[in-house]
Amino acid sequence: MIIKKIAFVFLFLNVGFITSSYSQKYNAIDSIILKYPHFGNPEKLAERIQKDFISEHDKARAIYSWIALNLNYDVKTYLDPPKQKTYKFKTEAEWAKKKQLLNAKTIQKTFNSKKAVCEGFALLYEYLATLSGLKCQTIVGDSKTLLNDIGRKRLRSNHAWNTVQINGKWILLDVTWGNGFYNEKRKVVIKEFTPIYFDMNPDYFYAKHFPENAMYSGNTGNREAFLNGPILYDGFFMAEAKVLFPFSGIIQANDGDKMTFKFKNVSRLDYLFYLNKKEEQIMIENAKEEDGVLEFQITYDKKMGRFITFFLFDKTFATFKIVHK
Repeated sequence: MIIKKIAFVFLFLNVGFITSSYSQKYNAIDSIILKYPHFGNPEKLAERIQKDFISEHDKARAIYSWIALNLNYDVKTYLDPPKQKTYKFKTEAEWAKKKQLLNAKTIQKTFNSKKAVCEGFALLYEYLATLSGLKCQTIVGDSKTLLNDIGRKRLRSNHAWNTVQINGKWILLDVTWGNGFYNEKRKVVIKEFTPIYFDMNPDYFYAKHFPENAMYSGNTGNREAFLNGPILYDGFFMAEAKVLFPFSGIIQANDGDKMTFKFKNVSRLDYLFYLNKKEEQIMIENAKEEDGVLEFQITYDKKMGRFITFFLFDKTFATFKIVHK
């Protein structure tokens, strides 16, 4: 598909604007963290953070930045996790003590090796936050990142993240995803510092996270809506977009049917497209825009496959699953 040169210029300028608007917000904190030397233990790191930052917000954000910038995701453990050990205990207090010791071991290993899966990221964040005088908790639950997660029948515990209290308000963060993302095709992690997963809008956060413990559910707690929702990506969150239609991430369509989409905070001037089977860019055409809502239709072709993924500029935007009626 031939694209005019002006489109590339427009794409570059808009992507640059979106990226800079996020990087500038926390540029001062990150520039300090990037100059930090090697610390022999997490306690010394926490002391330095308390020295350099005064507000609860800046401390919490500094810890997020340090972990996201300095740790590496342990792909080997993710792809081949060790067998879970079973422990016997007589009382809840006995188990709590054992769990505390196991967590301390994970924290130390994560800090020393600078490598972990999500549990290590989250536990280290909680430990550093606590040392810095912040109230923080680690949350475990379900996450949605893969295409086959759309329409899953069951919830599962496959991820860990944090909530931290700032000026009396509990905010959400996922420092693992702040570190980068996993490329399913290549089976590698792309390390890319991503600030948006710190103090994220709960509506966006809970589109991809579902807490195991109901006490952490700041969302509607609607299990079915979570499991059947579309996969939303960083480009969606950065644009502060909303899906107004379809109401589910699962679209029923036969060959030749019209599929309707409505996205809020997306313009006709934005570079919105999807890929066909040949990985060619198909631009959205004949779209209507009214009151900040972009509405358009796509004719379903069975050659499109089971999923349709939209891109906004160079960012993956949203994926929907298509099933035959």
